[in-house]
Amino acid sequence: MDTPLASVVWLTLQVAAGGVALALPFALACAICLSGPRRVWRVGLDALVHLPLVLPPVVVGWGLLVVFGTHGPLGAPLARIGLPLVFTRAGAILATAVMILPLITRAIRLSLDGLDPGLLAAARTLGAAPLDAWFCVVLPLASPGILAGAVIGFAAALGEFGAVITFAANIPGQTQTLPLAIYTALQDPEGDAVAARLALVAAALAVGLLLVAGRLESWLRRRVNG
Repeated sequence: MDTPLASVVWLTLQVAAGGVALALPFALACAICLSGPRRVWRVGLDALVHLPLVLPPVVVGWGLLVVFGTHGPLGAPLARIGLPLVFTRAGAILATAVMILPLITRAIRLSLDGLDPGLLAAARTLGAAPLDAWFCVVLPLASPGILAGAVIGFAAALGEFGAVITFAANIPGQTQTLPLAIYTALQDPEGDAVAARLALVAAALAVGLLLVAGRLESWLRRRVNG
């Protein structure tokens, strides 16, 4: 592996953060739609959102190639305006976002389902508009769940492999994240030492993330609970 370790780590953090930033708004919207009484359309949406969890990641990457490839229905217009996604860092972020979307959605949905529905009704009774009630009452109370979803998504993004390598390839300095760098090192008969060093860095990142996330979640819960 020719790419310096620091560059691989930095690229991994960029892709993971970008994936969370891209997935979070969609996850929040999906969680809001899915929370509430069970309906047929909610069952269908729930299955669609969670599809990346049950499909092989390579299949998800192939699906992205079909849709966002240079001849795909969305990829062709983007390529014409100079925004190709295949084999680019932006493509790695997109593939990561698709894979972590169900994890973030589920965490936020569980948080929303755990709230007292009477709070929203009380806010409406006091004259709050529907959007005001959501943004001023529901979302602040659900913020620990939103944070938990973001952390879970970020942690999963650090280890994403199949969809990224299929859609964005394994290009050093461009799309080669830590998992891909470990895979590359293992292809070399003498790459065990490099792979071990990369694996230790990945483990250290995961442990550090969990420690920071635990403190943030505790602080946020104290703020919400007064």
